[in-house]
Amino acid sequence: MAEKDRFVSPAGFRLYRLSSAPGSYSLFCRLRSWLQREAAMAKVARQQQQDGSVIKKIENVRMLDRYNSKKTSAGTLYLTATHLIFFDTENNKESWVLLMHIGNVEKLPITTTGCPILIRCKTFLSVTFVIPKERDSHNIFTSLLVLCQPAKIEDVYCFLYKSNSDKISKSAGWDSFNLEKEYQRMNVPNESWSLTTLNQDYQLCDTYPKFLFVPSSVSTSILVGSSKFRSKERLPVLTYLHGNKASICRCAQPLSGFNARCLEDEQLLTCILYTNPGSEYMHVVDTRPKINAMANRATGKGYENENFYDSIKFNFLGIENIHVMRNSLSKVVDLCEQRNLSMSQFIGGLDSSGWLRHIKTILDTSAFICQAVNSGKSVVVHCSDGWDRTAQVCSLASLMLDPYYRTLQGFQALIEKDWLAFGHKFSDRCGHIAGDSKEVSPVFTQFIEATWQLTMIQPTSFEFNERFLLILHDHVTSCQYGTFIGNCEKERFDLKLKDRTFSFWGYVEEHKKEFLNPLYSAQIGTMSPDLSPQNIRFWRGMYCRFENGVHPREHVYDILLATSEQTKSIDDHVKFLQKRLSYFKRKITDGADMVKNSLFSKEICIEPMSYNREENIIQSMNDAFDNLTVMEPKLDEAHKVAIEWKSLREAVSCECSTDSSTKKYHCWKCGNVFCTRCIDMNVSLPGHLSQDPVPVCHGCRKIVSRSSTESS
Repeated sequence: MAEKDRFVSPAGFRLYRLSSAPGSYSLFCRLRSWLQREAAMAKVARQQQQDGSVIKKIENVRMLDRYNSKKTSAGTLYLTATHLIFFDTENNKESWVLLMHIGNVEKLPITTTGCPILIRCKTFLSVTFVIPKERDSHNIFTSLLVLCQPAKIEDVYCFLYKSNSDKISKSAGWDSFNLEKEYQRMNVPNESWSLTTLNQDYQLCDTYPKFLFVPSSVSTSILVGSSKFRSKERLPVLTYLHGNKASICRCAQPLSGFNARCLEDEQLLTCILYTNPGSEYMHVVDTRPKINAMANRATGKGYENENFYDSIKFNFLGIENIHVMRNSLSKVVDLCEQRNLSMSQFIGGLDSSGWLRHIKTILDTSAFICQAVNSGKSVVVHCSDGWDRTAQVCSLASLMLDPYYRTLQGFQALIEKDWLAFGHKFSDRCGHIAGDSKEVSPVFTQFIEATWQLTMIQPTSFEFNERFLLILHDHVTSCQYGTFIGNCEKERFDLKLKDRTFSFWGYVEEHKKEFLNPLYSAQIGTMSPDLSPQNIRFWRGMYCRFENGVHPREHVYDILLATSEQTKSIDDHVKFLQKRLSYFKRKITDGADMVKNSLFSKEICIEPMSYNREENIIQSMNDAFDNLTVMEPKLDEAHKVAIEWKSLREAVSCECSTDSSTKKYHCWKCGNVFCTRCIDMNVSLPGHLSQDPVPVCHGCRKIVSRSSTESS
């Protein structure tokens, strides 16, 4: 075959001209040209990904409003290695889309005005760009497909990300959680529970953590035998111990088939029962619908046979699998993107999606486990492989049982323990890299929403606010931090994420003030949330947060936080002014004393009514005041602080950003509202007595810096 009739792409694909029919060579050349162009573009994209420069710049692009087709913005579209940036030239505003957030890219039919590209993000942002030329549209489309889902885990954003803040080091947050210390907080190990080292090198179960706590009475042979009898070797181990000695243990389904049994597994569950001497039986909770568990028996898996296990009560609690959940959320997203819906259409669409029913089922299952443990009964929980539904209900039950997990630090510990350490498949479920789309499912999204539902039912019980849950959800999919990369602890250890990437918890600690609930009141004891259907709400703040028209411009938590900060600023300024008044008062008093002393120190031997006596008194007073010097610096513009803070209701967005969902900040000096890019540094204001660093805008920071330079 002639060389001109054969082409091998860099990716290894071979294209041959197999026909000598008229026109076949022309078709072959066009196909070869297309493959060459695609290969070259992919190479450029990979090169640009290393330095973060602009890959593509397109002028005269229009961005459509999702809810108003007549409202458009015209500007320039920039594609970089990490972001898609639209700059609205008329309004001087920017819109940023992180490429790792993109979940789906779709080319819409060409119109008379251009070639539309619809982008749907994992954060539930949906945006359409109309590009004038078809070639540019195709290049953007294919580049996004390459960049938004890397082929290898080492190519995700966290390995390229560099923090703009010098205050957050790469090591910050990585050591804020320790699994052994978390169990020590629960008084483990003790006489009933002990640490096993069998999984020190992940040999017993490669998706479990190194440190496993099991009944003290079990032997190594029992643990190994039970591990072989459970799916993915995920044997029953302790995840939470309550103060009454009732426990929550988690595992995967047994490989029981229709009638198989394992004596070691039966002995392990008996030992778990004996760790709680106050109970005659324990619950085994299978979170799946019973029909699903029965179907798994045909593949050699299934569920525990009550005839083989002593003193257990078996419960099926009906949480659907990852495929049902994925389809359900897809229906919710489609519903939220529709325009001009009537009330009945929206309610009917939400009901047909089944999403809120799924959320309630998860909460009901968690509440069942919580009530059982609180009443003194131990519970063993599993689903199929023990890393999706099991993680959801074990963590939510612990959240209800232990008030520590309802704090910001405790919630971090809960996620680290039940989701990261015990091997939830974050990379697969969130689609971090190119792979099987059927593995993607909103399992962690449901956990975040279930937590939000609890915060709505009992708003004073949680230290963190809604913004924290939204930021957490977004950064699980952003891949900006290495915390949620990989499918298990072993993968994260092998990738050396602690040394190569930033931690999300370091970011949380730096921005802790933003995530605090102003209504929080520390409570002791177990939650008893009312999970009636009327208390389960649609989370507008998550699924419709980019639809500006349906949201109030001020969130109640933001108002309370802003009011609290404004009060703190004014109180600090009042203390500063009081100190100055005290200073001048003291100087006046000192001056009066000096005059008095000066008068009495001089012997004035003059006739009482003489003119000379009066003249000497005046001269003595002048001499006293000449000796009185005031060293207090002069007040200038830098000493002023904002008394009136601009209302968030009046600030639709910062002048540099069109994203209304972004957290807005007040400048403590001028009182205006800005986004995080306009307030990127805290400084000490001369008008504050405490001299604590506070947020200020760029302009005010220059005034303070100039004043400090002049005074020095």
